[in-house]
Amino acid sequence: MAEELIPLCNAPDLLDSGDAVPFDVIYHGQTCRAFAVRHAGKAHAYLNRCSHVPMEMDYQPNRFFDSSGNWLICATHGAMYSPSTGACIGGPCRGGLVKIALSEFDGVVHWHTAHNLKPIEF
Repeated sequence: MAEELIPLCNAPDLLDSGDAVPFDVIYHGQTCRAFAVRHAGKAHAYLNRCSHVPMEMDYQPNRFFDSSGNWLICATHGAMYSPSTGACIGGPCRGGLVKIALSEFDGVVHWHTAHNLKPIEF
């Protein structure tokens, strides 16, 4: 399957260390929530699934950053992740977050499909 670029949101919708933009993907045959955030001026996206226990991480809808705005945090067990790499930096983790490639051009953020990541068909 060839990779596709799927428009996600307008670039100004992602504020540094602000609320995430959620979206749904098919990952290994299952529908999963994913989210995009901006940190240090760059957009990043991940599956909304903690590596400690596969649960959604946001403590309020679309809220993933800790109070410092420097780390992504799982509300259930406190696992903390780097917003730029998805790597675990503290707490109970079993690896990092599943990263979803993004690109940003013409004022729009796009996510990239891959062999194990597909858009939801309506």
